Amino acid sequence: MSFNLRNRSLLNLQDFAPRDIRYLLDLAADLKRAKASGNEQQRLQGKNIALIFEKASTRTRCAFEVAVHDQGGHVTYLDSAGSQLGHKESLKDTARVLGRMFDGIEYRGFHQSVVEDIARFSHVPVWNGLTDEAHPTQVLADLLTMQEFGEKPLHELSFCYLGDARFNMGCSLLIGGTQMGMDVRIAAPTELQPPSDLVAQMRLLAQTTGAHITLETDPRRAVAGADFLYTDVWVSMGEAADVWKQRIAQLLPYQINTALMQATGKARTRFMHCLPAFHNLDTEVGREVHEKYGLTEIEVTDAVFESDASVVFSQAENRLHTIKAVLVATLA
Repeated sequence: MSFNLRNRSLLNLQDFAPRDIRYLLDLAADLKRAKASGNEQQRLQGKNIALIFEKASTRTRCAFEVAVHDQGGHVTYLDSAGSQLGHKESLKDTARVLGRMFDGIEYRGFHQSVVEDIARFSHVPVWNGLTDEAHPTQVLADLLTMQEFGEKPLHELSFCYLGDARFNMGCSLLIGGTQMGMDVRIAAPTELQPPSDLVAQMRLLAQTTGAHITLETDPRRAVAGADFLYTDVWVSMGEAADVWKQRIAQLLPYQINTALMQATGKARTRFMHCLPAFHNLDTEVGREVHEKYGLTEIEVTDAVFESDASVVFSQAENRLHTIKAVLVATLA
């Protein structure tokens, strides 16, 4: 069966069908092997890519820049200080200008409506590098990582996301896991569960893909038998600093520590995190939280983060390979 994703945008994982995602994961694995063996073929020669960043980034920016470079293309980086996006020029006008100069556009920022408008008016492929509502390129890397470390096909694997599941990571993992027919568990307080309309959509999709969806408030019950435990920071970019007090009170029972890893009942459960992680006092944020609330570790303990069970840096590397697959599939 052939796949043609050329000129497609990736704004949300729901933009692609399950078979499209499987194709991207297979392509990413092929590209990863080609890079490791020194046999990579450049398929983006002559292509110019705009990278728009309204939110700070390490992995997303580096992955896009290296992916384009590896494939022979060129990137132009634009941040909020280096462009007129939304300031002196409307989003619609900027998108139409960029669409005439670039072959594709990556956007990382706040509102999902912005990346959707860029795609609507630019008329070139647009890729969502993160919004408050969605982080599709991260979840592609997560699925590739689970595929590599899970020792079973994706549809036979289970993972549990613990923490605030209302925003981009909780929602995108719910979507991606459901599309791949996985056993998807969300462990969070009731008020921090994914939006009910999205859950309803995914339960309907699960009837087709064979996925099993569980929303749970008890973290130990949620992780029982899970192949992967996944968490993220408890306060997202753009949220006020005073949210920490409430979020710690809500989520401290969901911290991934040695006891919770053991509660899976499986010796080979892996730990995942999209990074950055507050697992020690080596960051300004970690030290500020420690001074105010006394925590030396937040969403994950250092013992788990630095353990053999942790695959977080393989996840980070896989951002490169899956983003490269998206670029090649939609542009080459």
